[in-house]
Amino acid sequence: MRTLIIVCLFSLVAAALGVPKEYYTDKYDNIDLDEILSNRRLLIPYVKCALDLGKCSADGREMKSHIVDAMETECAKCTKKQKRNTRRVLKHIIINEKDYWEQLKAKYDPIAKYWPKYEEAVNKDDKEFFDE
Repeated sequence: MRTLIIVCLFSLVAAALGVPKEYYTDKYDNIDLDEILSNRRLLIPYVKCALDLGKCSADGREMKSHIVDAMETECAKCTKKQKRNTRRVLKHIIINEKDYWEQLKAKYDPIAKYWPKYEEAVNKDDKEFFDE
């Protein structure tokens, strides 16, 4: 119990002192997302990587390694650009790749704890949610 209190205190002090937030690497933030989303030949290998159905490129492995954490924390370690791009990709997959979307949901969120809000945002055409 004492350890928990100490950890909480250090966390509060770090927050108060403005310790920089930990982010995922931005090494791949400048890939041409429009090119990937407009070309299934480029998009599907990323999806298959995430589903363990195909080989992963370096950027695919990086993306895959953060899926669960990003989903559980609402992308807390994502930069603004990563959040925006993640939502763009999800919107594209929900609308244009329904079979893969179902497979991704089954693999990463079989109890539908996280994904319904994305489907709801797409169904409402919530531009603010996806362009934030």
